[in-house]
Amino acid sequence: MTATPHEPAPGAASRCGEDLFATTAADYDRYRPGVPNPAVRLLAAPLLGTPDPVLLDLGTGTGQVPRALLPVVPHMAHLDLVDVNGAMLAQATAGLQPLLGSATLSSFTGEAHTFAPHKAGRVGRAADLVTCCRAFHWMNRPAVLNMADRVTAPHAVVAVMGDGSLWTYESDWTAALRSLIRSYLGERRRAGSRGTYAEPRRSYEDDLAASSFSDVTERRFPIVRAWTPDDVIGYLRSTSFARPALFGDRHQQFEAEALNLLSTHARDGVLEERAVFTVLLAQRPGVSR
Repeated sequence: MTATPHEPAPGAASRCGEDLFATTAADYDRYRPGVPNPAVRLLAAPLLGTPDPVLLDLGTGTGQVPRALLPVVPHMAHLDLVDVNGAMLAQATAGLQPLLGSATLSSFTGEAHTFAPHKAGRVGRAADLVTCCRAFHWMNRPAVLNMADRVTAPHAVVAVMGDGSLWTYESDWTAALRSLIRSYLGERRRAGSRGTYAEPRRSYEDDLAASSFSDVTERRFPIVRAWTPDDVIGYLRSTSFARPALFGDRHQQFEAEALNLLSTHARDGVLEERAVFTVLLAQRPGVSR
């Protein structure tokens, strides 16, 4: 599992997150695919036998991971949500409130590797599960894993997961969509505030192997998604490679062309995506799963 977007310079992830997603929380919440049910069950498994478990979700966005886990782990004691973007955290907190039950929730606005848990009461308990979904590539990964080593219980599991994007998915309709985006923004995929993609320095597996959480297993879940053209347009607004600000005053024109293109490729109004959702589960060596 490799990192794909351009890796920000140390200290730049917070600025990137604020710039990229400051105005997209609603679109992100509505149009980003959730965590597949088999992956949710996999994540929940180590918590089911843990009394009063604590979840630390890094790059939480609008809270998709905790939203999926809470119904499956009803005895969850506490959630720590971390994101560089305050609007995303506000959206996540609002969406999670009806699901919390007796669980408590804390949010931390800042870069993931700078996270430190509150010390009062049970909120100060070490995390049993650390999750990072579709966000590890934006982070200072070695520093994040060092932080996780400081704030987690000895038996803790670190789960890094994701499934690519519509930019990386290969099909006739995504190829046509990429060509249209490139006609507006240039050949190289956009990432960050002003930058483009760069080849990853190393894989997530190598990042984990170099950390305290070097016992790594991989699980892969094939999934099929059915998109409507309007859903894809909403999704694009939430991405770093096709967010509205990149198009300037031509964004409305781009969306009209994209909608027409997608409608042409749709079959019975549906655009199919066949993806693989990959979960890397990492623990400290010698800890039984």
